[in-house]
Amino acid sequence: MTIGGRSHQSATLAQAFNPATEELIASYPVATPDLLELAVSAAKHASPSWRAMPFVERQRAVAALGQLVFEHRETLVNLLITEQGKPRAAAEWEIDGAVHWFMSTSELELTHEEFDMGAGQWANARHVPIGVVAAIVPWNFPILLAVWKIAPALLAGNTVVLKPSPHTPLTTLHLGVLAQSVLPPGVLNVIAVADDLAPALTEHPDIGMIAFTGSTETGKKIMRAAAGGIKRVSLELGGNDPAIVLPDVDIEAAIPVLFWAAFQNSAQFCVATKRLYVHESIYESFCDALVRYARTVKVGNGMEPDTGLGPLQNRIQFLKVCDLIEDSRRLGHRFLLGERCPNRPVILSRSRSSTTRRMIRVAWSKRLLARSCPC
Repeated sequence: MTIGGRSHQSATLAQAFNPATEELIASYPVATPDLLELAVSAAKHASPSWRAMPFVERQRAVAALGQLVFEHRETLVNLLITEQGKPRAAAEWEIDGAVHWFMSTSELELTHEEFDMGAGQWANARHVPIGVVAAIVPWNFPILLAVWKIAPALLAGNTVVLKPSPHTPLTTLHLGVLAQSVLPPGVLNVIAVADDLAPALTEHPDIGMIAFTGSTETGKKIMRAAAGGIKRVSLELGGNDPAIVLPDVDIEAAIPVLFWAAFQNSAQFCVATKRLYVHESIYESFCDALVRYARTVKVGNGMEPDTGLGPLQNRIQFLKVCDLIEDSRRLGHRFLLGERCPNRPVILSRSRSSTTRRMIRVAWSKRLLARSCPC
């Protein structure tokens, strides 16, 4: 973890697993209450000098972060594939997107605005830093969604305490370590936080804003936590997005677009198409074309060059999708492909922090055309 510009270990460790194999990747440090307090304190201590820094210098710092990600692109891509499961092309898109967002954000301006209120009165709007921002990042796009929070927060003069998902901590923790070469100490702190300690971050009195991407239920909890201190919140939550196919459509042209609208990132994104309405006059031909296309997309390990879709990222999401499939089976719904949840035998892994061998059931995702986004 990175706190106040320094690397920090912890007596508390957790484990990160490769979702394609469910083999242990590494053990990583998890913040204790003292380390969480230290991270917030470091961000608070760095806040006055960072907000006082000339705007153009903050622009240069954000651009330097983009250059840093570009220089370490291959390392970040490989680490992202290993812990998140997405194929190489998707991981490259995410890391390249992070470079783009850092660079593009660094070019933004924060200008004062004046408004004529009439009767000789004028209003002046200024963009003022809030202070310390808590950024909470999910596992579906652990780097890109972190950058969406880091870049604007830093440019506007805020300091950040960033919490990655416990399912995908490694790439984000590594980004935090790299960032210290271009940022003053305490401006960006990256700490892994267990779920039971997370409320201590969102409820902390020195946190001025919470930027969160994740489930709607967790978003509700964060909003309630923010209310106590009247913190500002930015919540990017789940969706329930439909696609509607009318009878005049070019089916062969529409199928790839609609397939990836639903299944990009193995359907693990908030704006994925969850409901597909097809006009009855083209329904059967559309279903046949969709199945034909789905059979051409390989599901597997993201490290393999011909993989089109990786596995679901973690067992919690896998079991959630299995429940949806079983519910559809009980209700008598028609399955076009992938009616059963696949399972494989167990794999044995040895923890670095324990001599106990853990039994882990391995599960792979399939091309399931009767499923919902597990975001």
